[in-house]
Amino acid sequence: MKEKSYKMFKNSTLDEIVGVLDEELQKRNESPIWKLKVVPFSRAVLSVLIPLRDADILFNPEGYYEEELTPELFFRWCDFVSLKTLAFTIKKSNEANKLLRTKLDDEKCARYTNLDVEVLNDYLRLNNVNLEKESLDFPISVYNLHQGVCNVIKSLLDK
Repeated sequence: MKEKSYKMFKNSTLDEIVGVLDEELQKRNESPIWKLKVVPFSRAVLSVLIPLRDADILFNPEGYYEEELTPELFFRWCDFVSLKTLAFTIKKSNEANKLLRTKLDDEKCARYTNLDVEVLNDYLRLNNVNLEKESLDFPISVYNLHQGVCNVIKSLLDK
């Protein structure tokens, strides 16, 4: 599945990737909490990463350009602190009509078009992330829960 995962993240649509994760999850005897969290969380993360990938302005949590979306990059963004930072980066970029807070070259930043962050923001709000003040923290229990979600997703992709 590892090689398949790389191809999937490189080329597939959001619905295709989430569908594979959901299908793998249904084959497993996982706790109901993971079944409730994995798909919405994956959809929220990918709802931003895939448009960035498709526009060739994908970047990592440190702000550097990434040529392709890989499972490793996906998991780096799944870190809940990084995901919160991504949400604020996209919010500020949408307001400025250019990609901000990255180390991408000016040409790539200027190619940015506003991204729909509704799916990501809705998910973050449901998990007690304040989307008005970036400096406000969220409960550590939310972070810990999402570490578990990431571990389940990794196990689904490593099959």
